[in-house]
Amino acid sequence: MADERVKTGVPGLDEILHGGLIKGHNILVTGCAGTGKTILCTQFLYQGAKKFNEPGILVTLEEMPNELRKEASLFKWDVKELEEQKKFAIIDAASSKAGLPTGEKFALRRGFDVNTLAQEIYRTTKEIGAKRVVIDSIAGLGMQFEGTINIRTAIFRLSALLREINCTSLMTSEVPAGDVFTRYGVEEFIAQGVILLYLEEEAGELKRSLVVRKMRGTSHSLKRYPFEINDDKGIVVML
Repeated sequence: MADERVKTGVPGLDEILHGGLIKGHNILVTGCAGTGKTILCTQFLYQGAKKFNEPGILVTLEEMPNELRKEASLFKWDVKELEEQKKFAIIDAASSKAGLPTGEKFALRRGFDVNTLAQEIYRTTKEIGAKRVVIDSIAGLGMQFEGTINIRTAIFRLSALLREINCTSLMTSEVPAGDVFTRYGVEEFIAQGVILLYLEEEAGELKRSLVVRKMRGTSHSLKRYPFEINDDKGIVVML
């Protein structure tokens, strides 16, 4: 039996993936600042809930939930409406990291650690019947741990949880510009797929592009494709 596919909701990306992501897989979305990682992931969750009736969870480790809702509204994505319908949930881990109170329904309230975060993801998944999860970004874990080994252990634990709850998931990681595409040297091997986003200067103008570096269990294009961020559609990959 062929593996069940999950549509990303990103125009052009499913064609590159020859039908979409494999259900239950964990995908790393990585790139330098400004490449569009959070937009792609929010689009994946919003379109999943809106078009494919697959509720989703956005775990935010760096941005505040209201900032994410505001950014989504720029693309006419009404996240609040989906939250009220229990098709979208934002887990606020950013406030806990910053030592700030939160009024969010889903949040870490007993301090930040990876075990508490895992428990909240599990609880929220059961409450809304989530099929998709985004963790944005795992680079934010680095502030909580001393030593690369501890950071790698935390990433592995979160990845194992995502496989256990059988959600199709994306994890973002921000890396410096250049040839390096993982911050801790382990993310690529834990994830079942890697999507690289680029922002580079061409003829005096910044251009965005992406390539699917790895995707276990399926064939996919190895070409590098330009993409645009459209006010009405979000990310659109130019085939």
